[in-house]
Amino acid sequence: MSNSAIAVSGLRKAYGDKVVLDGIDLDVPAGTIFSLLGPNGAGKTTTVNVLSTLITADGGTVRVAGHDVATEAKAVRAAIGVTGQFAAVDELLTGQENLQLMVDLNGIPDQAGKRTVTELLERFELVEAAHKPASTYSGGMRRKLDLAMTLVGNPKIIFLDEPTTGLDPRSRRTMWSIIRDLVADGVTIFLTTQYLEEADQLADRIAVLDQGRLVAQGTPHDLKRQIPGTHVRLRFANGSQLGAAARLFPDSTQDDETLTLRIPSDGGTKSLRVLLDRLDEYGLAADEFSVHTPDLDDVFLALTGHTTEVVAK
Repeated sequence: MSNSAIAVSGLRKAYGDKVVLDGIDLDVPAGTIFSLLGPNGAGKTTTVNVLSTLITADGGTVRVAGHDVATEAKAVRAAIGVTGQFAAVDELLTGQENLQLMVDLNGIPDQAGKRTVTELLERFELVEAAHKPASTYSGGMRRKLDLAMTLVGNPKIIFLDEPTTGLDPRSRRTMWSIIRDLVADGVTIFLTTQYLEEADQLADRIAVLDQGRLVAQGTPHDLKRQIPGTHVRLRFANGSQLGAAARLFPDSTQDDETLTLRIPSDGGTKSLRVLLDRLDEYGLAADEFSVHTPDLDDVFLALTGHTTEVVAK
């Protein structure tokens, strides 16, 4: 696809007799956030390593930023940035010196380099800490500095490998905001994460990898709708109305204490209209009405047989 930042077809990788990636197909549109999920050993890191030219594939085709990773690795590297799970900052250097080091490595001229350092320190709210050693930075500050260093080369595509691991909730949300801003500027993000809430909040599309194969792809909403468990929750004013409604829907679950009724549903407008029309037909009205869908934890467990506690690198 012409609008693809990353296009993968039939990607295979094995180490001896162990097949790590078994025919992976991916398409990541430019300017979006794509999240790859999977349990330990699923092949997430191997996928990122192939896409970022760190290792070679055994089969299939991979194009990143329009370039073939096998034959145009240098062009791929010029278009991407990689931020690993652990901040790759030099703790003996200050924040400003870390950024200046990246400017020098990228061969950016003096004046342009100084502007780049100043702009990144301001963008990531590191101005006050600019002249302090990175060893004094909090975890959140180090992650911000690490990502700022990645941006020195102005990459079109950024691979983020568990960017918020170990951060407190406030720092995590700050990183989310930064990631969204990058995408708003046209950057494409390829994200691996051990936090399903993070994928749910950020990703335009998600792929679930298990034992080297993709078991599902789609938007977070699409994936949730694939899993049984979506239901309509109705709360009634009194027990008699609750009981009458329960008799209309034999598959429902009644809770007398909370005066609520759970009715299995696909959550679509057509089925909701049928449900409400049936209540109206019998003169019943709920005080509260809501649709509940499975979350990504439910999706992950259903697709891989694992809980989210093992979603890691």
